[in-house]
Amino acid sequence: MVTDRTHKSKCTGCFACVDICPKNCITMIEDSEGFLYPVVNAELCINCGLCEKVCPIVNGKTAANERDIKAYAAINNNEEIRLKSSSGGIFTLIAESVIDKGGAVFGAAFDNDFKVIHKYTETKEGLEDFRGSKYVQSVIGETYKQAKHFLESGRLVLFTGTPCQIGGLYSYLGKDYDNLITQDLICHGVPSPMVWNKYLEYRESVSRASARRMSFRRKNCGWKTFSVSFEFSNDTEYVAKLTDDLYMKAFLRNLCLRPSCYDCKFKTKHRQADITLADFWGVQNFLPEMDDDKGTSLIIINSDRGKDIFNKISNKTKFLEVNIEEAIKNNSSMIQSVVLPKKRENFIADIKAKPFNKVVDSYCKRKFINRLKGKLKSILLKNRRVK
Repeated sequence: MVTDRTHKSKCTGCFACVDICPKNCITMIEDSEGFLYPVVNAELCINCGLCEKVCPIVNGKTAANERDIKAYAAINNNEEIRLKSSSGGIFTLIAESVIDKGGAVFGAAFDNDFKVIHKYTETKEGLEDFRGSKYVQSVIGETYKQAKHFLESGRLVLFTGTPCQIGGLYSYLGKDYDNLITQDLICHGVPSPMVWNKYLEYRESVSRASARRMSFRRKNCGWKTFSVSFEFSNDTEYVAKLTDDLYMKAFLRNLCLRPSCYDCKFKTKHRQADITLADFWGVQNFLPEMDDDKGTSLIIINSDRGKDIFNKISNKTKFLEVNIEEAIKNNSSMIQSVVLPKKRENFIADIKAKPFNKVVDSYCKRKFINRLKGKLKSILLKNRRVK
C-alpha cells in the first residue's frame, strides 16, 4: 500500500499496475487529498511481481531514446472547431483521421457528475466530449485494457493523455503496435479531484442550482486570457477570467497538484508519445502571423508515426515549422516541474474544512495575481486535455 510521502511522490496514478494484475487484487483508493493510489489485497496476491515490472517509475521507462524532433505552430482551418478547442484545434483533425479509418479514440471527458474519466469513442460526434482542457486528474480505469483489445483485433487506436498516462499505457502493453498512435501534452501538473469537487460544490451553492455544463477554456475574452464558465440548471451562468477564477488561482499557484507532479519524471524533450500538443504560448513574439488570439497549437512530432499523421492532416491547417528550443522557452513545463509550495499541505487541509472562497483568497493574495498577469506568456498553465 502506498502511504508515506516518499512513495506518494513517485506514484503518478497511471493505473498500469491495476490493469496488469492477473488476480485483480489491486484497487485504486482515494487518499485524504483526493488522489488515487494502488492498494493490494494481500489475501489474493500471488506475488507474481507484474505490478512492479509494469510501473514506469520503478523501471525508469519515462522517456524515449533521443531522436529527431520537429515542431510546428498550427491552426485548424475549421474556425468553428478551433473556437471550441483549447488552442488551435489540431486534436480534432488527428482524431477524425483515426475514426475515418475505423479506429477508436481515447481521451479525457466529464461524466454526468463532472468527474473526469478516460473513455473512448468510435464516432466523430463523440469527440465533442474530449475537446477542451480538463484541469483535474482523469481516472484511467480500464481504458488500457480496452485499447489493447482494439489493438489486438487490428483496429487503429489513438490514445491521448498526460505524459505519465502514456508512459503507463506503453508499460502495460509491453510491446509496440503498428496500429497505435499516442498523443500527450505539455503538462503543468494534475490537480486534486477533491479540490475540484469542493470548487464545484461552492459554485453550485452560490448559484443555488446544479451545474449542467462547464468549460475551463472559454475564449470569450480571447485565447490568452481564457475564461472559466458554468451553466446551471436555473439558467444562470458564471464566467470569470482565469486570473479571477478561484480554482484557477489555486491551480496556477501549484497548491493542489499531485505530489509526483513536483518532481515529474516525464518532463523531457524526448517524449514517448508520437505527438505532443500544447498551446503555443509566446507565438506572437516570433510568429505574429500565426496569432489572432483565437488559439494556436504547438505540435511536436516525436516519431515517424507522428510525422505520417501530421502529413495527412497538414492540408487542413495553417502551419509553420519552428525551432523547438524557441518553442520551449515559453513552454517550460515540457522539461521542468513546478516548485512545491511550502504551504501546500496547509492549503489542502484548509480547503477540506473551511469555505472554498475564503481559503483561496487567503492563500492567493492579490499581489500574486498581479505578478501572474505580467508573466502569462511564460508561466501560463500547460496541464490541459490540448484539443
